[in-house]
This record gives sequence, C-alpha cells and structure tokens, in this order.
Amino acid sequence: MNMHFVKAKGILSPSNGMNLYRGCSHGCIYCDSRSLCYHVAEEGDFEDIEVKENALELLETALKRKKKKCMIGTGAMTDPYIPLEYRLEYTKGALELIEKYGFGVCVQTKSHRVLRDIELLRRINGKTKAVVQMTLTTADEKLCKILEPKVCGTKKRVEALKRLKEAGIPTVVWLDPILPFINDTEENIETILGYCAEAGVYGVICFGMGLTLRAGNREYFYQKLDEHFPGLKETYERTFGLRYEVNSPNNGELMRLFHLKCEKYGMAHRNNDIFEYMYKFEDKENGEQLTLFDI
Repeated sequence: MNMHFVKAKGILSPSNGMNLYRGCSHGCIYCDSRSLCYHVAEEGDFEDIEVKENALELLETALKRKKKKCMIGTGAMTDPYIPLEYRLEYTKGALELIEKYGFGVCVQTKSHRVLRDIELLRRINGKTKAVVQMTLTTADEKLCKILEPKVCGTKKRVEALKRLKEAGIPTVVWLDPILPFINDTEENIETILGYCAEAGVYGVICFGMGLTLRAGNREYFYQKLDEHFPGLKETYERTFGLRYEVNSPNNGELMRLFHLKCEKYGMAHRNNDIFEYMYKFEDKENGEQLTLFDI
C-alpha cells in the first residue's frame, strides 16, 4: 500500500470533524471522494494514502483548547479503518485522546475493523456518547465485492453492528448509495432494513435511492461499469446525462418502502432527527447536552 506523510496545519473542521488520513484503499467504485473538487486523487492515485503525521498532536491541542465538550466526528474523506490503520493506529490514538479529555465521538466506517476499538468506544459511551455509523449498500455478497472490493462484506458489517449493540454502543446505518439498475430493488432494500432491525440500530440515514456523480468519480465509476456491467454505462449516459444527482427511476416507490419498513421496525428514519441525536453531546455524569457545533 502506498502512503506519504505530511505536516497538517489543523485537524478539526468547523463542525468538529477530523480526517486523519486522505485517500482510501477500499476501492469502492462509486466513491464521491474521487471527485476532482476535493483534490484527493491527484494524478489519479487515490490509493496513495496521505498520512497527517502530526494529527494526534494537533487533536490533543484542539481538545485542550475547547471551552465546552462536544461530539467529535471522523471525516467523510477517508474511512478511519482502512488497513493502514492497523499499522499506524491513528484512529485508535484519536479515540484515546477523545476519552482522555471527556469528549464524545461519532465514527463513520464500512469496516468490521472498528471492533478492534470496541472496549475504547464502550468506555467513551459510558461517560458521554460514542456512535458508530456503518454503511450498507447491498445484501448480495457477490455484488458487494464488486461495489466495495477491498473492504469486508455486508454480513461482516452486520455482525459488527450486532456486537456493538451488545456492548451498549449505539449504531446508525447509512443506506447509501443505491445504484440505479444495480441494487435499486425492493428485495435489496427490504433485506438490508431487516438486517438493521436484527442488529438493533438506532436509525437508518437515506438521502434518496441514488448516488452523486461529478468530474473525477464519474469517470472512475463508468470505467468500473464497463468492467463489471457491460452496456450499463451507456444506459446511465442516456438516462442521466451529466447530472450530479443520479436517482433511481424507482426512487419514489423505494423511499415509501424505506419509511414504511423503518416505522414497522421502530428505527429512526428522518435524517434530521438522526443527526440531531448523533451529534448531541451527553455528559452522563452531569446531565449536560451540547451539539457537535458547540465549541
């Protein structure tokens, strides 16, 4: 795996999110972070991971300076549990600092490797709140290996969700993306939501049955369509042109099914409600509640 080290100027975004790495090795064919506007995949090498060598030092300084406790989120540009994390342990180190200084955390991943830190997350959750967000896209394991070739399959992710629930750690699922003409079926949506119910997730985030495409990730996605689904690229071009938001023709029906099933299973399914829950800091010792954006 390729990687290079850089000195970062800062680590926390205005909304208290952190990207300890940039670039990713999961190989997901739809990844928006490949978009040219982010300048991550310079010269086409998205798998050359940028490691912020002073990330933990910057994080500790930032946490010490905050006047109020809040939720700290892992950023969306890189999964915090890429394989490189097992060698460098930046995510683990960040969680240790978050626990040390009494902050909460929201972790977003699609890897069962999050279980390595389950005891650390449990300790954070005992004092404040730790939420793990897991992405699920397809119930078909063979299709999963095409869409997300270098990360664990759906079943392993569901088992991770179950273990987190058993440890008392709240979980949320991102049902995203749903690719038109590939996994936009009622069977897929129903099966995934059934998995979520079995795992006892708090809620399921879904912004619609589709994906986003723009310069950079569109070209890569179409290349993979040609490789794995011959002829489908042309269908996308005819149907969607150069649209940024690419919604399934079945979006309306599938979203109605989504809300119906979530109601049936007792899972939160209004995005704003779920985000409010995830990013509300809870001091379980003193009864204080603050949002992610409080500094």
